[in-house]
Amino acid sequence: MLYSQIMEWIDAVILGLVQGITEFLPVSSSGHLVLVRDWLSISDADGLAFDAMLHFATTAAVIIYFWSDIWTLIQVALRKLGKLPVNERDITLLYAVLIGTIPAALLGFFLEDVVTEYLQKPLIVSGVLFCTSIFFMYAEWRYYLRPAHNELTLSSGIKIGLFQAMALIPGMSRSGSTIAGGMLLGLSRYESARFSFLLAIPITLGVGLKKGLDLLGDEGSVDWFLILIGVSISFVTALLVIHFFLSFIRKYTLWPFVWYGIILASMVWYVTLFT
Repeated sequence: MLYSQIMEWIDAVILGLVQGITEFLPVSSSGHLVLVRDWLSISDADGLAFDAMLHFATTAAVIIYFWSDIWTLIQVALRKLGKLPVNERDITLLYAVLIGTIPAALLGFFLEDVVTEYLQKPLIVSGVLFCTSIFFMYAEWRYYLRPAHNELTLSSGIKIGLFQAMALIPGMSRSGSTIAGGMLLGLSRYESARFSFLLAIPITLGVGLKKGLDLLGDEGSVDWFLILIGVSISFVTALLVIHFFLSFIRKYTLWPFVWYGIILASMVWYVTLFT
């Protein structure tokens, strides 16, 4: 009994770390969770309550980190409703976040069951990871030929939102697809990353709320101590990763994540097909 409980705690720590580290790096959190659960045969910590709380934890981390920007957008929205003057760049950012959320929200609502039933397989995840790496290569090549030359617009906001919708497929990084998409549209790496994190807030919060509502219909028992472990680990890790990645992307490219995706995909193929 004690051994089983300790293993559940370890599973919660592992899943919390994986969620916190991969949610905001261009490596696909959903893909990594599929692979980690498959490789380590983790099932006890896999429940609606646990998944919902992990999403709330990472959402809370990005809200706290970007609270200054979020407060500015709230003030802009209130001023716009009150028909007061607003900063054009701020109102453009607000509208871009709102309309950029729509594609992923709609596709997620209609395709969630298809993704859950058919796409959460290690071989599929590895194939998507490999394709994601090729996509990053292309974005970096285009960025090298023509560095940042545009600012965020409503048009680029909806287009980046379409790139975000691609991340419904496990193995396709949400942050990576939006950052690479922003780079292709002429934004700098840093501005693409900043917009990617702000764009993540509505969708990750929505996923958490959806799983939370699903939880209301789940009659199974909930181990809140187990959830507290995972949430704490995920929240702290996500804060650190956001800070690290924004500092990293100011100076460096997506190439380390290109090679990481290719190596991980190759390892999954080898382990799945030949062992």
